Amino acid sequence: MPSRKRIVVLHLAGRYPLGGIGWQALHYVLGLTRLGHDVYYVEDSGANPYDPRVRSVVGDAAYSVAFLADVMARFDLSHRWAYVDAVTDTCHGVSRERLSRLYREADAVFNVCGATRLSEEHLRCPVRVYLETDPVFEQIRVAEGDQRAIEDLQDHTHHFTYGENLGQPDCPIPLEKFAWRPTRPPVILDLWATPFDPRAERFTTVATWKNVGKDISFRGETYHWSKHMNFLQVVDLPRRTRQVLDMALQVDDPATRDLLARNGWILTDVFEVSRTLTTYQRHIQQSRGEFTVAKDLVARTRSGWFSDRSVCYLAAGKPVVTQDTGFGRFLPAGVGLLAFRTVEEAAAALAEVNRDYERHCRAARRVAEEHFAADRVLERLCREADL
Repeated sequence: MPSRKRIVVLHLAGRYPLGGIGWQALHYVLGLTRLGHDVYYVEDSGANPYDPRVRSVVGDAAYSVAFLADVMARFDLSHRWAYVDAVTDTCHGVSRERLSRLYREADAVFNVCGATRLSEEHLRCPVRVYLETDPVFEQIRVAEGDQRAIEDLQDHTHHFTYGENLGQPDCPIPLEKFAWRPTRPPVILDLWATPFDPRAERFTTVATWKNVGKDISFRGETYHWSKHMNFLQVVDLPRRTRQVLDMALQVDDPATRDLLARNGWILTDVFEVSRTLTTYQRHIQQSRGEFTVAKDLVARTRSGWFSDRSVCYLAAGKPVVTQDTGFGRFLPAGVGLLAFRTVEEAAAALAEVNRDYERHCRAARRVAEEHFAADRVLERLCREADL
């Protein structure tokens, strides 16, 4: 890197204290640190945290603070994080004075997931990066003239998205008002290296069955911020393959759980899988591969989106069979990474992986190395953000 920068990463691993969210944050914090930057992790969105033990938003941040403290301590970052508890007006991690000084001294703020509405303190920072991990929703709000969305995005100096195909002829979602640049989920490869295990049996994933509250309409179409519709399109997949399929899934409806069980899906407790970084990582590393679908709004729009969770599978040398979102224009789908549109294609992809499993495992790791390695992804992001 040309010079060492002080970077504040805003995110929501305390707001949603789960293994996958924690890894998403760490790949940015550690990845930028390994590039030589002076990096701090901060949450001060003012939002109350979700407690996965009771599956509800709560007023007590103790569980979230303990989760963050454990995550940061594991990677020797105990002096480089802050969580501002809006209920008690308490700053955990670094002191409030240190946090204010960080904002004054920082060269850049990376607002990952758009987790934080920027305050006056944030706006003092010369480079303010909006890093969108779930595309389409904000682009539609802008195209529809949503002034709140436009103002929030205008508070940032640079805009990046995982939607690599947005604005292209085969994608109905336009890019208006802002110069959105494509980026990808970074992964720190050495943290995920996993010995080849031909005995691994289950294709797995970690997901929420149904999300509510962020469906959005555009030009006569309603796009859904949820995966359940696409899971239902392949609900009989276990009947079409000998491959064991296991979903760590939050499903509250007994009728839905019965439907999945009757069709041959194995359902695993999602909290037990996601409780810590270690349980989440172990679940992926012990899997044979990943089978999953995407949210309706990123799949039906052919946004080009790709999952940071799937990237972890690839980095662990685990083949990924996932729903086509248009990412094949940018990533080498076919070996190690396979895309499907129909249940028949999904069954054929699983059979293809199992015909030469070791070859697909080697290819999966190679896709991660060539297209998602944190040093490559973040070096380019920093360069394009004028850092």
